[in-house]
Amino acid sequence: MKKMLLSTIAGLMALTMASAATAQDAKPLVVGSDFGVAPWMVRGANGPEGFGVDLINAIGEKIGRPKVEITDVNFSGLFAALFASRIDITVNPLNITKDRSEKMLFAEPIFATGNGFIVAKGNKIAGFEDLKGKAIAVNRGTLSDTWATANAEKYGFEVQRYDTFPDSVQAVLTRRAFSALNEIPTTVYAASKNPMIEVAFKDFDGRKFGYAFRNEDVALRNQVEDAIECLKQEGVLVALYEKWYNEKPAHDSPLSTVYPGYGAPGFTGYDATPHELACK
Repeated sequence: MKKMLLSTIAGLMALTMASAATAQDAKPLVVGSDFGVAPWMVRGANGPEGFGVDLINAIGEKIGRPKVEITDVNFSGLFAALFASRIDITVNPLNITKDRSEKMLFAEPIFATGNGFIVAKGNKIAGFEDLKGKAIAVNRGTLSDTWATANAEKYGFEVQRYDTFPDSVQAVLTRRAFSALNEIPTTVYAASKNPMIEVAFKDFDGRKFGYAFRNEDVALRNQVEDAIECLKQEGVLVALYEKWYNEKPAHDSPLSTVYPGYGAPGFTGYDATPHELACK
């Protein structure tokens, strides 16, 4: 009788633990991104859509968290939302930098980028010297804002800051600014959708995008990175890029490159310990 009772209790405990694990897996994965960055993430008729939406949904399926809630957060408030635990991950097209890696945890790179300069159709930029005496519009708080702030005096241009990328493009269209500066993929896509603007200059500088996590969320970072690496091996990231950006990526693109260890090599928070993938 006693053995039967102990067996029953053990069975109930196992069931409770399994239920708790299932409940945890079913818990929505809450992520944050600026919805104004096409084609990465925009507001569609049925909710957010774009490269970033398809990617994080695929990752959610891989890690057993298919309920993904995407919160629209202006870039200037993205890090505050992460640190206040209003979101679990940033899924914006976020540049991995030394300064940021000292404050948050990055997964491995997923996208290559640089500075793209949008102008009104017909205007030209041969180099940074052509920005002298002009107004440059940037999305507040982005790396484009950082670059413009650092180089305004050197090249003699004025910086205008806006809360969203579409606002900075509108500044060009209304002639308040000569150029709107943002990530190259974002500017190329925007110009492909509007005949009144074009990308006059591209500055590829080796920057890469990656997801950011709170420093204590190492397990979640590693779990998400495993999913990212499996999706790279399966060709999913390349397929999504071709779908949303209408071109093939370079053969050595981070879209298909699986990096050793966990995190972004060369940055704070990187763990070089090898790991085996078990993709399913």
